[in-house]
Amino acid sequence: MLRGAVFTPLKERIDSYMQVAGIVQDSIVDGPGFRFTVFTQGCDRRCEGCHNPATWDISGGTPMTAGEIIKDMLSNPLTDGLTLSGGEPIQQAAECLEVAVAARENNLNVWVYTGYVFEELLEMSASDPIIMSLLKHTDVLVDGPFMLSVRTLSLKWRGSKNQRVIDVPKSLAVRKAVDAVY
Repeated sequence: MLRGAVFTPLKERIDSYMQVAGIVQDSIVDGPGFRFTVFTQGCDRRCEGCHNPATWDISGGTPMTAGEIIKDMLSNPLTDGLTLSGGEPIQQAAECLEVAVAARENNLNVWVYTGYVFEELLEMSASDPIIMSLLKHTDVLVDGPFMLSVRTLSLKWRGSKNQRVIDVPKSLAVRKAVDAVY
C-alpha cells in the first residue's frame, strides 16, 4: 500500500476504539526524522516526575479507532516513522499493533516508548501474544520507567539514564536487549 492511500483494516485485525491523549504530526523529538507520534491515554506506571501525567487516567483523552489514526498518519507524505508513546502504549497493545502494522506496510519505521523494560515485555508476551506481535512490528524500543533521580537532557531520545534505546529485531533474535545505533 502506498502512503496517502485509504487504509482498510484487514478482517483479522481489530479496529476498536483506543484512548488517545494526543497526536503530533511532525515530531522531531520522538525518534529520527519527522515522526507521527501517538500519545496513548492511560498509564499504570505513574513515574515520579513524568512529563505527561495528564495521560495517566485511562478514561481521559479522546477515543479514536486505529483506522482513524492510520488515515491521519498516512495523510502526510513527509512522515518518516511512527512513534507510539504515552501514557503507556502496552496498555493498549492490540490497538497500537494495528497502527504499527499499517506503518510497516507503508515503509515507516516504528518506535515504541514504554515504562516497561524489554525483559519484562518478553515475560509478559508469554501470556499475551499481542505484546510479542507488537514487538515484532517495532524497530526501536525506548524502555524503562522515567526516573527523576537520574533525569538527563544529554541523552538522545530518552529522559533518564536508566532508559535504553533498543534495536528490537536484533534483541528478539538473541532474546536479550541490544542497543540501537542512532
